[in-house]
Amino acid sequence: MTTTSCGLPETLADWLARCERLHPKEIDMTLARVVRVKDRLGLHFDVPVIAVAGTNGKGSTCAMLEAIALQAGYRVGLYSKPHLVHFEERCRVNGQMVEGAALLPHFEAVEHARGDISLTYFEFTLLAIARLLSMTELDLVILEVGMGGRLDAVNAFDADCAIITSIDVDHAEYLGPDRETIAIEKAGIMRAGKPVIVSDPMPPVSLIAQAERVGADLWRFGRDFNYTGDPQQWSWAGRSKRFNAMAYPALRGANQLLNASGALAAFEALRDRLPITAQAARNGLALVDLPGRFQIVAGQPTLVLDVAHNPHAVAALAQNLDQMGYFSRTYAVFGVMADKDIGAILARMAPIVDHWHFTDLPMPRAARADDLAALHARLALRGPGPVTVARHSEPMQALVAALGNADPADRIVVFGSFHTVGGVLKNGVPRLSGKHVV
Repeated sequence: MTTTSCGLPETLADWLARCERLHPKEIDMTLARVVRVKDRLGLHFDVPVIAVAGTNGKGSTCAMLEAIALQAGYRVGLYSKPHLVHFEERCRVNGQMVEGAALLPHFEAVEHARGDISLTYFEFTLLAIARLLSMTELDLVILEVGMGGRLDAVNAFDADCAIITSIDVDHAEYLGPDRETIAIEKAGIMRAGKPVIVSDPMPPVSLIAQAERVGADLWRFGRDFNYTGDPQQWSWAGRSKRFNAMAYPALRGANQLLNASGALAAFEALRDRLPITAQAARNGLALVDLPGRFQIVAGQPTLVLDVAHNPHAVAALAQNLDQMGYFSRTYAVFGVMADKDIGAILARMAPIVDHWHFTDLPMPRAARADDLAALHARLALRGPGPVTVARHSEPMQALVAALGNADPADRIVVFGSFHTVGGVLKNGVPRLSGKHVV
């Protein structure tokens, strides 16, 4: 490790390694520590803040908010997590990933401010990124909440508008065993008198009740905003605004119109401070880009990348795959954290997967490829035809093995953990060329 004369790291990689060692728990849900350090830093935002929580769809919604705001001419800062390949992906300014060197003084400031307070990796890095954003000339800050809401470190900041996307069961050991309980945790980002956009079309009762208790300005999909569409175009309507004849978002997938609708509702809710035009909405949604969300990479065979890692997200992935058209065979490269509902994930994907390539991941929390293969065997899941199973030590090895067996008319789906998709993107987007391609 390279350090300064004061013994502090000199590189981003060394700071991140220090953060990993700092706190005994990887996840330690409380606001107390991060609020104390935030106050010591005098950290606040002087521009509108949109916080985005939910089980699935957060990253897509944040990317749409960013793209629309940029097309409207606003200066935008975005915090998101986790990253696929590079840590710097977590902080974007005006659509561009920040340089690692730009973050170093902010890591040092957090280190000095925390004193004897122990921060998790997530808390420390959030504060460093938030400090950079707070000291940058911006018109809008977008903060993606982690797995919760009420006790998530992002909730140390008061949002001018909250968005809550889909709610489903994930991280049950921290958030609760059912949608109603989890919704209460997500609802923690609501603020009295401030708009909260709920883009889940069937929100849990507890979420609506919490909005009423808090006194938030509740915007519900189907009541306060909605969309209609045909195969060529779609339209959106809010409380007092309409956007007609829009092209479908550049992000593919069955749920992206829900995410886009929530983003547009947020801009209507903040229209006095962040007005947007219909053209900005059209352009932003047409240009939005987010790797790893039903990302289709042209080639032979076709490659699909998706960070779906819970049953709800995997159900959407399976639906999207089913609508792609005909492929002779489907190869799946899959790696995931051990605390997920892996049986349900495998069961949802099994009807469309001919060949499984299970992979280890470089994380203590990850399920081992051997265990994934064993669970698949115990469940006795059937595929479209005869099913094969292979095990690999890392995602790129699994992808290379799948490619070695695939024909040009097949497809390869890499899905699961961010580490799975990131593992095949570490050297750039793979451009596949099957063994039989001349």
